[in-house]
Amino acid sequence: MPDSLMYQQDHFVVLETNQEEQFLTASELLEKLTDILQKLNPQDLPPDIRSLDSIEARAKYLLDTSCELDVGPGQYLQWYAVRLEK
Repeated sequence: MPDSLMYQQDHFVVLETNQEEQFLTASELLEKLTDILQKLNPQDLPPDIRSLDSIEARAKYLLDTSCELDVGPGQYLQWYAVRLEK
């Protein structure tokens, strides 16, 4: 039987254009995604994300289903779940 620890997503490493890598908790990443989504034009988002009603729902959906967000030409935002303890 798989260890449930393997499926926990409590911490993420975040890679962003011209920034050092960051380690964020799930709530910190959710806040970061919410802030970024507020600045983006909703028409630039993929249809599955655009169809959600609120920015918070969009951020939660991204956190649960994706590992990157197109934030503009030549820019990137990627996040990957990491385990900080053994």
